[in-house]
Amino acid sequence: MVDNTPMRVSAKADYAIRAAVELAAADRTVPLKAERISDAQGIPIKFLETILLELKHAGIVRSQRGPEGGYALAQDADRINLADIIRAVDGPLANVRGDRPENTSYTGAAKPLTNVWIAVRVALRQILETTTLADVASGRLPDRVTRLGEEPEAWQSLGRARPSGISEPTPR
Repeated sequence: MVDNTPMRVSAKADYAIRAAVELAAADRTVPLKAERISDAQGIPIKFLETILLELKHAGIVRSQRGPEGGYALAQDADRINLADIIRAVDGPLANVRGDRPENTSYTGAAKPLTNVWIAVRVALRQILETTTLADVASGRLPDRVTRLGEEPEAWQSLGRARPSGISEPTPR
């Protein structure tokens, strides 16, 4: 049996994208309080404040102090893609043992693995770099993302893969 580990999106990246989408859905001229974002998305406030600071350092959000203060996107939502958000809070989209795929090298039968990891990164980019905050906030995702998400097998988690010809045990 081979264990197919699931795609992993960190809680930090998930929260960061949700917070940024909340900002994208709001009027950019009126900053949102962190508490409002926290309540709307169910994100723990202390974690959210750390995330918003990282997004601010990355130039994705801006903050305004004072009673009318809060957070807003630093640029139009259609100019910020999901990859930008993930990179701001988690670093590179794909890594192997904490390093970039192009820095891996293997010998013998495993030599082609570097190309596999590069291809995985390309596949991530093709989705995450073409889907913007505006797309998510409006509910109008790029056609390719919509098509992939509508495939029935996309909704099935494989868990453990079984070699061909071996069926699931019959429940007793």
